[in-house]
Amino acid sequence: MRVLGIETSCDETGIAVYDDKLGLLSHVLYSQIPLHADYGGVVPELASRDHIRKTIPLIKQALLEANCAAADIDGVAYTAGPGLAGALLVGAAIGRSLAMAWGKPALAVHHMEGHLLAPMLEANPPQFPFLALLVSGGHTQLVAVEGIGRYELLGESIDDAAGEAFDKTAKLMGLDYPGGPLLARLAVQGDSKKYKFPRPMTDRPGLDFSFSGLKTSAANVIAKEGNSAQVQADIAASFQQAVVDTLVIKCERALLQTGYKRLVIAGGVSANTSLRGQLAQLLKRHGGEVFYPRKEFCTDNGAMIALAGYYRLAAGQQQDLTIGVTPRWPMQDLPAV
Repeated sequence: MRVLGIETSCDETGIAVYDDKLGLLSHVLYSQIPLHADYGGVVPELASRDHIRKTIPLIKQALLEANCAAADIDGVAYTAGPGLAGALLVGAAIGRSLAMAWGKPALAVHHMEGHLLAPMLEANPPQFPFLALLVSGGHTQLVAVEGIGRYELLGESIDDAAGEAFDKTAKLMGLDYPGGPLLARLAVQGDSKKYKFPRPMTDRPGLDFSFSGLKTSAANVIAKEGNSAQVQADIAASFQQAVVDTLVIKCERALLQTGYKRLVIAGGVSANTSLRGQLAQLLKRHGGEVFYPRKEFCTDNGAMIALAGYYRLAAGQQQDLTIGVTPRWPMQDLPAV
């Protein structure tokens, strides 16, 4: 089966073609970062309009690079949520319309399921069951995964997501948008023990997260200490260490609770080198293994949507002719495959 994947949930337009026998045939990505940089964050209306301009040309490019014609596509998968409603509608309208015009089945894909399954694109994919840490600008979740569509939410952020805290703290430091990756690079030059930031909600039982207080603590230090190059590097390193420590502590609790020996990390923050290294050490101590997608598939992309779509289309699931999206969509509501 050959699936065309379309991702337009936020500020990146991702298109890919996945073949169940040959693997990923093509993937192209257009980022809107320059469009939103002047505003310091994503402007939903501008995002939607740019997806309208870019999606069809990128589909043509992906088909060309995959050496495919429309007749070679067996199904179309598009992100239907969670995400920005207007942006989601662009991908849904185009994806559902193409499927109808080509006489092929269409499938609405859950964005976070795409992230969760992204490591399946690698040469050494994880086997079920496993624990998943989904960590991005919009989500921080711990999920027990017994199979595709068999998800139990163990814990999530009650306020800011980890990636959101990175971006907001970077903005307070005066870093350009998007600031999270810049803060992580700056942290390499700093002393992670210079400032004592809290590890939120690690002093009590449970697997939920909270990062807004950590961000406030960082804001207080930034206001007090100034913005010299070394101070900024030390703040960045200390802040990053607090986030990583919090995530590692919660992952260890979840591993002990579930008894799993495999951990998947996915989402934009899963590209963070410090987080990857410390989670690898954690799993080594527990006699387990950590899995993650290559860094280009940590952020939003069409490849993960094509793959997630393939699994469900192959199981016989598909959409009716309705074009609809679900900006807020709990992953536990998905049917099992």
